[in-house]
Amino acid sequence: MQQIFNFVIRNKTFLLFLLLFSIALALTIQSHSYHRSKFINSANALTGGVYGTMNSVDQYFNLKTKNDILAEENKLLREQLFNSNASTDSTFIDTTYSTRKYKVTIAEVYKNSYTATNNYLTLNKGKNDSIKRDFGVITSNGIIGIIDNTSNKYATVLSILNKLSRINAKLKSTNHIGSLKWDGVSPAYVQLADVSQFAPIKIGDTIETGGESSIFPKGIGIGTIDSFKTDIGGDTHSIQVKLFNDMTNIGTVYILENLDRNEILNLENSTNE
Repeated sequence: MQQIFNFVIRNKTFLLFLLLFSIALALTIQSHSYHRSKFINSANALTGGVYGTMNSVDQYFNLKTKNDILAEENKLLREQLFNSNASTDSTFIDTTYSTRKYKVTIAEVYKNSYTATNNYLTLNKGKNDSIKRDFGVITSNGIIGIIDNTSNKYATVLSILNKLSRINAKLKSTNHIGSLKWDGVSPAYVQLADVSQFAPIKIGDTIETGGESSIFPKGIGIGTIDSFKTDIGGDTHSIQVKLFNDMTNIGTVYILENLDRNEILNLENSTNE
């Protein structure tokens, strides 16, 4: 306390000046509208800058939460989209899911290989989340692969960058179908084989899922035609497809469950028997 008194006594002239200056400044601001408006604008600019910085910091630390919310919203929209496409009236989105055909589950990629001959991804969802073998896996950009194996908390995905992978696909513009596979060369390209020689192929056209399986709905994007060639027999084309997905950089994915899959497989098996 004594030090405070000593400080005031030593600096009494300067402190008296600050007091009188503050009083004069306050009287000036209060008595002149121009000065008052300038003061208010300056104060608003200062506090606005401080609040803006604090908001930016807060947004940075809440990015994970916001990304989770966006992923959940995206999941719901995709469920509505797939189920509306499965309906007889494709213009109607059944928000009650009374005719729901597909269930969508969000997952995160824990491991992703893309340089091997047969590549796999590992996801953080498994049997505890009702994930089973042969569920489709996609991102917002296109297909990733098919669930190959599951444990209680994890699942492995047979990537489209796997020489064992075979997925039904088609030309978006003409509906000519083929078999999607990978030649093991580049993670940016896959190949669509056995496309009819009568298909009018154009560079840049879109390739998408054909819907002739119980795994993927029709119309999920895969990539665009980069080049094509006629096979040796002359009856089919082989198409080089540039993928929509960057397979070297996969984070959040969506797992698709066809709720009618068991019924379809049982019918097909009984027919084959």
